[in-house]
Amino acid sequence: MSVSELKERHATAIETVNSLRERLKQKRLQLLDVDVAEYAKSQGRTPVSFGPTDLVCCRTLQGHTGKVYSLDWTPERNRIVSASQDGRLIVWNALTSQKTHAIKLPCAWVMTCAFSPTGQSVACGGLDSVCSIFNLNSPTDKDGNLQVSRTLIGHKGLRTSVFGGEFQSGHTADVLSVSINGSNSRMFVSGSCDGTARYWDTRVASRAVGTFHGHEGDVNTVKFFPDGNRFGTGSDDGTCRLFDIRTGHQLQVYHQQHGDEVPHVTSLSFSISGRLLFAGYSNGDCYVWDTLLAKVVLNLGSLQNSHEGRISCLGLSADGSALCTGSWDTNLKIWAFGGHRRVL
Repeated sequence: MSVSELKERHATAIETVNSLRERLKQKRLQLLDVDVAEYAKSQGRTPVSFGPTDLVCCRTLQGHTGKVYSLDWTPERNRIVSASQDGRLIVWNALTSQKTHAIKLPCAWVMTCAFSPTGQSVACGGLDSVCSIFNLNSPTDKDGNLQVSRTLIGHKGLRTSVFGGEFQSGHTADVLSVSINGSNSRMFVSGSCDGTARYWDTRVASRAVGTFHGHEGDVNTVKFFPDGNRFGTGSDDGTCRLFDIRTGHQLQVYHQQHGDEVPHVTSLSFSISGRLLFAGYSNGDCYVWDTLLAKVVLNLGSLQNSHEGRISCLGLSADGSALCTGSWDTNLKIWAFGGHRRVL
């Protein structure tokens, strides 16, 4: 068989595969004739109701002198680490608002931070493309600074250089966010400037397990749903979306009507049960969505003591009793559920 005949057969095979893939996609769309909200309404589900005192700002954490970019809670719920453009990591006692550590960073342009699972170390990364790890139990130097205990080098900018890389199924633009599946730590989801979210298996680094379309802008944030079978995304297009990793389908869009200038979704998190979705926006709003009925039940940006700038990050405590938000106004705020509420 000649080379030209092999090429022709290869082209025919690719055309057949693409045709079957498109037919399968259309068949799936026919079966997916209702979203989560429509189904919930058909089942008589009632929306979550929030009063003005059900979620209140109980503490403002002041100490950063630059924009706050990232935050994370420890598993035992009473400590928070935050990263700011002032070039410092601060570890806070969420119950007393006291600072337990103020870590001066090698690079001021830090973009993200996180606790280790034990809460004994913190890691951060920024525009230097390096992941720096600090052991909080290590002694400080004469100036009171905590030295880097380990440095992880390998990134070449915001893009991932291992998962996907230049392969066809990898992201084609900067990666902005990742979330690890709490039910299976080998699996994670990523969001990118290419407008897609992709689902990955650490055992198969060369290609994504699934690619999720729908957004019309950069995907700034991704977060797994508590059951590990779904995940949420937030984008510059002003929408949050809920996807199912088992079917590959979009289940719901969370979108509030605005004027000509649509605020970007910068960060999101789910409540313990998944009934609530907390979403931060570039205009300072922070919506609490009812995930079943796709309704906004509260806007923290309209409450007393709300932030005065872009909401850049947010996170829920491990027990679901408090929400922390970080902003470009240099502050973090802790919001607590008031009264006696069932787990949402």
